[in-house]
Amino acid sequence: MKFKQSQTLQQIATLLNVEFVGEASFPITGINEIHVVEKGDIVFVDHPKYYNKALNSNATTILINKDVACPDGKTLLISDDPFRDFNKITKHFNPFIASKSVIAESAIIGEGSIIQPNAFIGENVVIGKNCIIHANVSINNDCILGDNVIVQSNSVLGSDAFYYKKRPEGYDRLISGGRVILEDDVEIGACCTIDRGVTGDTTLGAGTKIDNHVQIGHDTLIGKKCLIAALTAVAGCVVIEDEVTVWGQVGISSGISIETGTVLMAKTGVMKSLKKGVYWGSPSQEYRKKMREIIHLKNITDKDKK
Repeated sequence: MKFKQSQTLQQIATLLNVEFVGEASFPITGINEIHVVEKGDIVFVDHPKYYNKALNSNATTILINKDVACPDGKTLLISDDPFRDFNKITKHFNPFIASKSVIAESAIIGEGSIIQPNAFIGENVVIGKNCIIHANVSINNDCILGDNVIVQSNSVLGSDAFYYKKRPEGYDRLISGGRVILEDDVEIGACCTIDRGVTGDTTLGAGTKIDNHVQIGHDTLIGKKCLIAALTAVAGCVVIEDEVTVWGQVGISSGISIETGTVLMAKTGVMKSLKKGVYWGSPSQEYRKKMREIIHLKNITDKDKK
């Protein structure tokens, strides 16, 4: 999430009421999660296991809960609760805006696009030309749709990320300040949910088609001309490259990548990154190898019966 105007280290420290290490005028341009941080970003870290990863990331300001040596060219914000303060930054620079109408006045809807009855279009939504948004669809704040996009009934774009920190009193939600972006010619089936990014964008590439009852997690990037069949669940921060085919009831774990042209057969459980190929089973295995194993076991069983 980029700020509309660059901030200084002093300004952010004052907002959070925390101590800082570095030049007070050091520029900060946004916040992001560890896997997508860039120069100028703040990243937060609150567990010793990830201190080194955060300190050595592309982020130039680290919101951290320990007084540590500051790497060259970077700054620190010392907080007793980085998770809480990261949420405070999101709330301040990207506050939730409650809509006053079913189609927000700030929404931009392109020529030739059709919005069916009972669809909700939130604040600052952009919908391109010749789109069809069917009845009872919810397109929440800040989502962007390209041209020729179709969204079938009861789907939700821009729902919050499923991202929580466990505390003694219960679970604390990490506030989502990102967006959902659907590029040109994307089609979304009925009853799908596509979560917005926590700080970045959940993006579906041009020409990708999504079947009914599919869940796409926060900050996931899906490439061009992919096919994803019904009852598939894709966790957050996944990268699915171009022309990947995902058949029904597939589950994909968070933070992994799947190469261009890969095929995932029905009911595959993907728990690690995959090179191009055809996969099946849980955990996923190369399809032909898995089939040979099944045939081999069947032959052994048949012999035992004799």
